Amino acid sequence: MKARSLFIAALFAAASLAAFGKEEPSNRGLAVVPVKGAEVFKVIYKGETAGKVKLNIYNTQSQLVFTETFNGTDGFICPLNFTGLAYGDYTIELIDATGKKTEKVSFKPAVAAAKNVHISKLAKENGKYLVSVAAQGNEQISVKIYDAANNLVHSETKTVDGNFAQLYTVKNVNGALTFEVTDNAGNTKTVRF
Repeated sequence: MKARSLFIAALFAAASLAAFGKEEPSNRGLAVVPVKGAEVFKVIYKGETAGKVKLNIYNTQSQLVFTETFNGTDGFICPLNFTGLAYGDYTIELIDATGKKTEKVSFKPAVAAAKNVHISKLAKENGKYLVSVAAQGNEQISVKIYDAANNLVHSETKTVDGNFAQLYTVKNVNGALTFEVTDNAGNTKTVRF
């Protein structure tokens, strides 16, 4: 019964498409994929026939920031490194024999998590939290504590020499707490309790 219903629905959809004309043009043949943790986007293109393909990148002011032409190709994967460009939105445009295809990307700074930071709530101690940092040499760290409404409850910056640990007692705050610890390199670890 399900197969018959699906067949009828597909038949109806095909008939509707034929009756009302062709479907709207799409970006079929173009995909832009960010490479995780990098400033690189992969442009993946697949055309219907081999030919000339022009790749353009525009910034938010519609200014051309990059262009490249590929000849005699029906497909490619092209990594685009955005290092040195301003953070913001960009439009990637491909022009081939079938027309223009565009896709928008947002280039933002990667926020790295501080790997050398550990934050834990003491199980048998109400309102007590341990923050520890494994540091090499002299380092500056920032500790911020927020309440459930995201109001800053505590903020301090410490210069530590080597490993560091401190017990924080947070009283008279209802609801969840968020700890945000940032190291010298700007890496931030956020933990919500």
